[in-house]
This record gives sequence, structure tokens and C-alpha cells, in this order.
Amino acid sequence: MHLSGPLSDACPGSMFDPRRPEILPLQPQEFETMLMNAYRCSRQIASTVGAAIVAALVATLGSGCAAITNPVADGIPVRRLPEEIRGTPREEMKPIPLSLLRQKPPDVYRTEPGDVLGILIENVLGDRTQAPPVRLSGADNQSPAIGYPIVVEENGKITLPYVPPILVKGKTLAEVHEAIRKAYVESKQILKPETERIIVSLLQPRRYHVLVMREDGGTAGVSVSQQFNQLGGGALLGASRKGTGFPLELPAGENDVLTALARSGGLPGTDAKNEIKIYRHPNLQTGAPERTILIPLRMRPGATLPIRPEDIILENGDIVYLEARETEVFYTAGVCGSGQYPLPRDYDLDILQAVAAIKGPLVNGGYSQNAFVATAVNSGLGNPSPSLVTVLRKVPGNRQIPIRVDLNLALRDPRERIIVKPGDIVVMQEKPSEGLARYFSSVFKLNLFGTIISQADLTGTTTLNVP
Repeated sequence: MHLSGPLSDACPGSMFDPRRPEILPLQPQEFETMLMNAYRCSRQIASTVGAAIVAALVATLGSGCAAITNPVADGIPVRRLPEEIRGTPREEMKPIPLSLLRQKPPDVYRTEPGDVLGILIENVLGDRTQAPPVRLSGADNQSPAIGYPIVVEENGKITLPYVPPILVKGKTLAEVHEAIRKAYVESKQILKPETERIIVSLLQPRRYHVLVMREDGGTAGVSVSQQFNQLGGGALLGASRKGTGFPLELPAGENDVLTALARSGGLPGTDAKNEIKIYRHPNLQTGAPERTILIPLRMRPGATLPIRPEDIILENGDIVYLEARETEVFYTAGVCGSGQYPLPRDYDLDILQAVAAIKGPLVNGGYSQNAFVATAVNSGLGNPSPSLVTVLRKVPGNRQIPIRVDLNLALRDPRERIIVKPGDIVVMQEKPSEGLARYFSSVFKLNLFGTIISQADLTGTTTLNVP
């Protein structure tokens, strides 16, 4: 709406009337008359402006202003929201100590089936004229070893010449040495006491064959942070993710979850669940059934890890599975634009952080940062920033509730910053007062023009533009 015209036409006889040649001096009665005329003039101007406001309001309502017709504006204020709807902050979950995923190193090595012992028994297994096999160094930081390779069989025994099989299962190397000495010196008297020469060493520790399956490869060639910045409404995080597999042979003493992770790429990436699954096959010897072990990697402080120490020790045939997490996203609508955006795995986004992450208007006069250009300030008084956000959240029973957030209040009070949850729809709109203010500042123009001095040798005028 555009109004213009001299005030003298609207208020004849007032101090703005150019037909009045004299202004000063004024008599008391003339001054009173001037004030009454000015009052009547202001009433007439106010009536004209009021009519313009009403006309603008009617035009705004008739055009379906989103600030007026917002279908989800009437929501539950954050301060009245039940705790079960707010949800549990992810920041309360802390990483578990990595030492819980690693078995305690044994004080002394004990033989089990699958171990390869280096044994030298002079004049029985080797003699003085022949150099015995020697290993100076080996894989997995093994100590030097000497002797002929003897495998510990499935029954826990070793087979040596001239004596019955010797049980060595669960024995230390010193105890194996003593068992061999007794077999050859005391039982069979093949060797003379105090003249025997027996050497026992660990040539190769037993190994455990496990398979690590990982689904945390991420999109090929693109990091998770790059995916977050590139998402705008179509692609989903990890949409082209590929799984990988690692067959491992872990030596005894290192056959634990932490070692398996270290040898297959480290801890799960951000596109994998914060947990580890172990599929354990049934043990025919002990009769243990097949079972699945779930190890959470983040827990609340003070919580007890729901596994036993032996659960992190891997056995032959175990499968370690790092499962990809479902892409958790939230959706946007309203003046911040329509789109879908991923949520972080290990920390929360409150409503202010979420608006900032999607580059929505936030205390910037309603500008969208997605199209930020050199012109950063409106002419005149400018536009108010949209401050009404409604978070549509799903609740059990296939229902949803609208949660009303006042961004201006949330900027001052952290308790008003609701955490954005997976599946939330964040609708940003102007309050009705903000919509009307923007409408008047951009559409409604009022130009006031008047002559304040009119004399033979002096003329003065004024022009007032609103807003």
C-alpha cells in the first residue's frame, strides 16, 4: 500500500497549513487553537494508518500467509514435555575401557592342543654330532626356540620315541620338561640320572582361526563428514557402503576381541553400530551350544558390562561381526527448506545446533545461508528472524506429538533446547507477529509530506518514509 500527500490538505488551519502566512508570534488563544487542530490532524492520520493496517491484515489472511495458517503452530512447549518424550541424551553414553576387550596376559604360558613344542633329547631325539633346529626369531614377537617340532595333539598329549604318550595339556614348559625327564629316566630308565640332556621350548604357539566381518567401510572415496555436508534432500548416509571380511589367525594369548579389531581396521567407524557381535559355534567337546555374544562399546558411567571375561576370548570358528547402523535422519520443512539430514552417532544435536547444521535462518533477519550473497542487510528496519519451530515427533501407537520451540527463548535458556531425535520433522515458521512485521516492512509503505514553514523569503518542507 502506498499513501502520499501534503498534510495541509488533510489538516487545514493547522501549523502545517501553507495558507497561513504568519507563524510567529502566537497569542495564547491562537496557540490553543493550533494544538486542537494538530490533535484532530493526528486522529485523522491515525485513522488512515489504521485502515491501511486492517487492509494489509485482510490481504495477508486472504493470501494464506504461512505464519497465520501454520497447521502445527499449536504444539506442546518444551518446558511442559514429559521426560520420556525428551529422550536420553547420547552424551551420557561413554566409551568402555578398551582393556575390557583384551584378555589378561598369562603369567606363564601353558600348553594346549595345537601348540608346537621344540624338544631336544640327546641320543633319543637328536645327538651330539647333529645340530638341532634353531629358530632365532619368529612372528608375533616369539622368543628364540631350539629343538625338533612336536605337536600337542587334540587329546593334550605328545608322542615321543620309546615312551608312551605324555600328557602335557595345561602344563608350563618347565612342567613339560619334568614330565619328559620322568618318562625317560625314572619310568623306562632309557637315560641315566643327572646325565640326561633335555631341552623344551615353544616353537609355535597354537593359533585360533576367526573371521571378522565389517560393514563400516563408508561410501567409497567419501568421508562421513563429506557425506554430511553433501546431503540436502536426496542421498542417504552410507547408501553405497560395502562390507569387508578378514580371516585371521590369532596366536594364543592374543586371541581376543581387541586384537581382532586392531588387525582388521580398528574400532567400528561412525557408520557402524556402537556394538560388537560374536557368533560362537557350539563346542562339541564341552557341549556348549551355539550362542551370540553382544558387546556394547558405549555405556552409561557406573553400568556393568553385560559380558563375562571369557566372552572376549575368541575360539576357533568364531565370527566377529561389526554391523552397519541404520541411517538416522531428521527432516526439515518451512522457511528453512525441505530436506533430510543425518544425525551423528555418538553425540546429540539440539534444536539450535540442528538449525545451524542445515544452514537455516537463525538470528539473521530471515536470510537462508544456503544462498548467502553480498547483500546481507535489508533496507529500512529489515525483517525479523523466524523464531517458531515445531518438532513433530513419533510416539508409540503410531502417533505423533507437536513440540513447540521458541528459538528466541532457546537462545537464552538451554533448558528450552530440545534434542533432535531420529525421524523428527523440524518445521520452522514465523510467528504471526513476525509475519506481519515482515509484510509491512516489505510491502506497506507510508510517505508523509508537509510544509512546516511558508514565508515570503523562507519555505521549509519535510518528508517521512515509514518504515
